[in-house]
Amino acid sequence: MLLFKSITRRLASSIVVLLGLTVVIFALMKAVPGDPARLALGPNAPEEVLEHYREVNHLNEPLPVQYFYWLSNAVQGDFGISSYTQRAVSQDIKDFAPATIELVIWAGIPPLFIALFLGVISAQHRNKWPDYLTRFLGYVFVATPTFVFAVLFVLIFGYWLPVMPTIGGRLSPQFAITPVTGLYILDALIGGQPAAAWDAFLHLLFPALALSLGKTMQEARITRSSMLQNAGKDYITMVTSQGVPRKIVNRQFLLKPSVIPTITVMGMDFASLFGNAFLVERIFNWPGLSSYGMNAILNKDSNAVIAVVLIIGMAFVGTSIVVDIVAMILDPRMRQARTR
Repeated sequence: MLLFKSITRRLASSIVVLLGLTVVIFALMKAVPGDPARLALGPNAPEEVLEHYREVNHLNEPLPVQYFYWLSNAVQGDFGISSYTQRAVSQDIKDFAPATIELVIWAGIPPLFIALFLGVISAQHRNKWPDYLTRFLGYVFVATPTFVFAVLFVLIFGYWLPVMPTIGGRLSPQFAITPVTGLYILDALIGGQPAAAWDAFLHLLFPALALSLGKTMQEARITRSSMLQNAGKDYITMVTSQGVPRKIVNRQFLLKPSVIPTITVMGMDFASLFGNAFLVERIFNWPGLSSYGMNAILNKDSNAVIAVVLIIGMAFVGTSIVVDIVAMILDPRMRQARTR
């Protein structure tokens, strides 16, 4: 019951946050210099055509009225027409989002388990070579920007040692996949094409690595610090003094409370991948939503920018809710605190 109340409160507050986000980004995009009608129709459009466009899209109305019309349409999934692609923004999102979602899944979920593993190993071998190696790699990878990894992967494996696909999009030309979910690896497996699934994975490998390396090592360091901090608490000392084997102590008593800070950071890192992926997508020629949003910004495409920012905001809000639920399951004290 407490968990249900906590989830309900988080959902209600999330709706308010998303509404506030739409107000801010809508106002900012309307403040960008330039005539939206001229940007959408081009510099040679006649004035009567421009005026008709403004009338149809309510651009002559006050800003609050424009926002009301936009929000009414957005709730129905209509984000207007993109001046960059000349298509419905909702269709663009449908076409570009699966590539970014697949990239984020592979850059976010497998590294989660790697980070936990490295953090636990580092804590268990404190001040020994596994700990020193993990900490050293953590300093190097956290301090290195994501785009540096992307450029290095392209140079090394795309040009110097061309043994892996790096800037060829999502799939080699000799393969054709029937789209089901838009996630190429999954769609290839559904269609019984393991060779195509492997090829899609190879195309995905380096973009996902470039996105995940720094965050994985940061999460490993957080796991290590949390485990070492909890290892000195009284309940761990009591269990250890009763002769319980160290492996059981680590697995059943120490790991569970220690991963809560890591999971919180992981959740935010996972959501941030949607926004941080634009450089990686540009470098690897990855046809994703982040690259689409970057092109929309460069072309002052307000409808597309607002929609992309809203989707990224929804990713943050949704991930935050999932993280809170997991944390409350792991620590009942947080459940009680959320409902007060």
